[in-house]
Amino acid sequence: MDSLETKETAAVEQPSENTAAEQTPETATTVNNETAAEEPAPAEEPAAAEETAPAEETATPEAEAPEGEQAIVQQTFRSKDEVVARVQEIAQSDEVGDKQELALLKQLFYKFHNAEMQEAFQAFIDAGGEADKFVPQIDAAEPAFREAMQVIRERRAAIQENIEKQKQENLQRKLQIIERIQQLASTPEEANQNFDEFKALQAEWKEIKAVPAERATELWKNYQLYVEQYYDLLKLGHELRDYDFRKNLEIKTRLIEQAEALAENPDVLAAFNQLQALHQEWKETGPVAKEIRETVWAKFKEASTVINKKHQAHFEAIKAREEENLQRKTELCEQLEAIETDGLRTFADWETVTQKIKELQAQWKTIGFAPQKMNTAIFERFRQACDAFFEKKTTFFHTVKEELGANLAKKKELVEKAESLMESTEWRSTGDILINLQKQWKEIGAVPRKYSDELWKRFTAACDHFFEARQAATAESRNEEKANKEQKLDIIAKLKALAEQEGENVIAQVKELQQQWSEVGHVPFRDKETLYREYRAICDKLYEAYGASQTRRRLNNFRAGLQQRIEKEAGSLDNERQRMQRAYERMLTEIKTYENNIGFLTASSKKGNSLVDAMNKKMEKLREELNLLAQKIKAVDEQMAAPSAPAQEEAPAEPEQ
Repeated sequence: MDSLETKETAAVEQPSENTAAEQTPETATTVNNETAAEEPAPAEEPAAAEETAPAEETATPEAEAPEGEQAIVQQTFRSKDEVVARVQEIAQSDEVGDKQELALLKQLFYKFHNAEMQEAFQAFIDAGGEADKFVPQIDAAEPAFREAMQVIRERRAAIQENIEKQKQENLQRKLQIIERIQQLASTPEEANQNFDEFKALQAEWKEIKAVPAERATELWKNYQLYVEQYYDLLKLGHELRDYDFRKNLEIKTRLIEQAEALAENPDVLAAFNQLQALHQEWKETGPVAKEIRETVWAKFKEASTVINKKHQAHFEAIKAREEENLQRKTELCEQLEAIETDGLRTFADWETVTQKIKELQAQWKTIGFAPQKMNTAIFERFRQACDAFFEKKTTFFHTVKEELGANLAKKKELVEKAESLMESTEWRSTGDILINLQKQWKEIGAVPRKYSDELWKRFTAACDHFFEARQAATAESRNEEKANKEQKLDIIAKLKALAEQEGENVIAQVKELQQQWSEVGHVPFRDKETLYREYRAICDKLYEAYGASQTRRRLNNFRAGLQQRIEKEAGSLDNERQRMQRAYERMLTEIKTYENNIGFLTASSKKGNSLVDAMNKKMEKLREELNLLAQKIKAVDEQMAAPSAPAQEEAPAEPEQ
């Protein structure tokens, strides 16, 4: 993936929702045990916290629907402008605005807003800017969004204020009704005389709606108490009272039947909500005859208990699923946190791990809610692990991008150098420079892909242009070198033939061939060393053979001359031997001096190598002369030891070769 991941940088409010029937004290009233059996309060359905998907590289913000509840169908918003348009539409209409929808709109607006800020920041960095100097631009859409949201909030606050005001008014009126019924139930006379007023008060009570939740239960208990007291005191119009009891019994019998039928409803939540409506109607219905009051209530309570147990079991199942979901989400967090990034060195490495994290994110979206108290915490843990990875990936991409930029500058410089040398005719020096540039090119790392091919083509074109020109210009020279190679091979062959011959003029012919060798020009570079080693070896062999014959000839000449000297100058051999003995000792001293000097020289430099070679050659020549001198001394000793000559000291031993 070429683009870098973006992640959310600002906190987003997470709306909560409660799709269960709203529970108020009015719908959970109980009757005093002294006057009636206790009425069961409907169980409160736990709220499910809404969560949002963790930050991804390219994710369309979505709200996750709660499991097991009636999910709100949400419009898909593809841009920030669509979100602003919807908020303005609500603000300009008479709508109160659904709380969950408003929370979602706010969440989506700031997701799009933060994504734009991140893109602007990335563009600033890509253009060479420093991170701490980035100043985000003002979002032109944000004032309009805030203004519309403020209008909606003020409208909702005003409506809520009116509702609370109406609840207080309802409370006062119901307190007045209870007080008046209490007065009517004070004596049988009052009860008998004011039956019509009592019925009117009951009708008015039914018409009055919500009251403050904290007073609802108390109000209902007191109302029910005084209504039953009134009926118990009513003496006049027994037929009318009995008729009223019968009508109430018919209503409550119907409510019991409807409650019992709810047990067959497969929709537990719908059955529970319908039961609340039946309870409300039960409360608004007057009493039945005192002798059957407990029995009728017991039947209704029993039917209600069945629905309440199903409702409770439903939420216990949801709780169990939520615990299972928490375990699954915890495992995903552990897998995400166990991912190592230290060994990721290439784009492909990071992309492989990115795909793995996307798979974990996809699995996360398939899992429902965790328990409410843990839902936000486990989501934050997962989101932080995702954000930590993508932050590291962003850092890696920035670092690589900087390296690619530095490599790009280096390769551009090499291309420019190569192009400046492509027309040069300094074949050897320029060729060496270009070869060095090619080595440098290999040592430089990768560059951005969009520049790579172009730079490589320019660089290779410049190098190829020069080397092709050099090849064309040196073609004649190469032909000449091949001819020179053939000549030198012919000279080597002649030298090898001389090595098989004997005679006085061999060395003269060798020297003549050596002169021819020195006059021959250059040969191909790759053959130069091989030819020279072969040439040098045959020459050394010839001179070694020539040196041995020369030594024998010189020694024979010396012996012949020595005999003549004895015949002409008797007694002069002793002086000659002493002179040669001194020369012998002087040569030994000189050889030892060379050996000591070699020990102090180092062969780590080219100059050191040449000095050592020169000294070795001198010592080799001195040893040859020393050997010849020893043999001459030996010849003198032999002559002096003859009967005609006095005995002399023994000749020195020949030096070691």
